[in-house]
Amino acid sequence: MHNQFILSPFFLEKPLPVAERLASPEWIINKPQLPESGQMACMSIVHRHLADIVANTVKNGYRPVSIAGDCCAAIGVLAGLQRAGVMPRLVWLDAHGDFNTWETTPSGFIGGMPLAMIVGRGDQALLQAASLAPLAERDVILVDARDLDPGERELLQQSAVLHVTKVAALPQLVSATQPLYIHLDVDVLDFAEAPAMKYPVRGGPELGTLCAILERLANSAPVVGVSMTLWDLEQDADGRTAHASMALLQAAIGEAEHDNNTGNGKPG
Repeated sequence: MHNQFILSPFFLEKPLPVAERLASPEWIINKPQLPESGQMACMSIVHRHLADIVANTVKNGYRPVSIAGDCCAAIGVLAGLQRAGVMPRLVWLDAHGDFNTWETTPSGFIGGMPLAMIVGRGDQALLQAASLAPLAERDVILVDARDLDPGERELLQQSAVLHVTKVAALPQLVSATQPLYIHLDVDVLDFAEAPAMKYPVRGGPELGTLCAILERLANSAPVVGVSMTLWDLEQDADGRTAHASMALLQAAIGEAEHDNNTGNGKPG
């Protein structure tokens, strides 16, 4: 399947111009004009534009591969897939649960809430702005999530979301026929192999292990969309985290390199 890479150079509502250096000429840059203030208003615009791009990408016969500065952008990707008539199961790989609501969050950070929003919990303003219908919790697999806040953990345990702590179990949980959308926050990786993260968490699966599992999914399931949340580009002086992150993305789209399981900083 041919891929269309889409870059949204934002961290929540804030422009992230450093991300634009990742883009190749054939990428689509999702960079709408935003108002000067209002976090939710700005994010809603970014997500609506992303949904438009994703829907058109699917209708033109391409698979959307979204790259953004935060996990909330997955709302726009899912909205675009739904608009194009694609109703996927969601696999969410992340060091964090992203399952907080305004009632459970200890920090008030909206970037820790998108998965809860996507299944209809908590604030629904971003979903409504993107015209996204919430996913059924049974259609979501959360992988790793080794760092959970107490209230978030309780909410997750009460839900029907399948929380898989060991990535090795993932291939057995995925159907060979049901469309699959893979969302990848690269902080899921072992901190020792990818240290340049905004919110690092010690531990995590090794690069080679996770690449092999993602490649297996890419070759055995109908992956209809992939998204990746960026590392901290300004802290990655040696490029090690970029190489590891792009290796994951290449594996998820079925284009893994087998010489050393590392990418070259850009997808092929």
